[in-house]
Amino acid sequence: MLREALSAGLEPEAVFATEWGLERALSEGLDLEADAYVIPDRAMGRISEVETPPGLVAVFASSLVGADALLAAGEPAILLAGIADPGNAGTLLRTAEIFGIPRALFADRGVEAHNPKVVRATMGSFFRMKLGVGDPAETVAAARRHGYTIVAAARDGEPLPTFRFPRKALLAVGNERRGVSDWLPAWDVSVSIPQRGQGDSLNAAVAGGIIFYTFSQQCRA
Repeated sequence: MLREALSAGLEPEAVFATEWGLERALSEGLDLEADAYVIPDRAMGRISEVETPPGLVAVFASSLVGADALLAAGEPAILLAGIADPGNAGTLLRTAEIFGIPRALFADRGVEAHNPKVVRATMGSFFRMKLGVGDPAETVAAARRHGYTIVAAARDGEPLPTFRFPRKALLAVGNERRGVSDWLPAWDVSVSIPQRGQGDSLNAAVAGGIIFYTFSQQCRA
C-alpha cells in the first residue's frame, strides 16, 4: 500500500518503521530513510490496528474535499450513499477506478473514508482517485449546481439492460437492503439489476460493479 501511495505521487509526512520493516522497504527500493522513525516492535503493535503489524506505518495528509469541489470538474463519480461496511466501500472504489470512474463521494453518516479497512480494500485506488465527503443536502445541491444526473441503484428502477446512462452521472449505491433512501433525500432516475434466480438482494459492491461496468461500456460506445 505504501508503494501504491508513493507511485501516485504522494509524500508521507512521517513513516514509523521497525528495524526489519525499514530494511525490507529499502531492499525493495522504497526511499524512506529521510522520513522514517525507527521504533520497537512493541510500539508498532500499539499503533498498527492489524493483527500482524506490517513493520511500516505511514502518515499522509488528508486529501478529502467537499461535495461541491469534488463535482466541479464534471467527471463521472460514484456516491456511497450510506454504505457502512468498509470492505464494500473499498471494493466500490477499486471497481469504479477499474471502469474509468475517477471520483468518489462518501456520505457523512456512512463508513469513514480513512477507515484503514477501506484504504486496504481499495488496493491502491484510494491514492489515485479524487475523494470527497458530503451531507445529503450538500450533495444534492452540488449535483444540481454542476449539472449532474443522480442515478440511484434501486429495486424499482428501470432495468439496467434498457437504461441509457447520462454521461454526467453521479452513480449512487446505498445499503444493500434499504437502498439509497436512508441517506439520499432525492435523485433523478433509478436503475435496477434484473434477477433470474432466488435471493433477497445483491451485495452492494457486486451491484455497484455491475452498474459501473454497464456505464463504462455505454460511455465507450
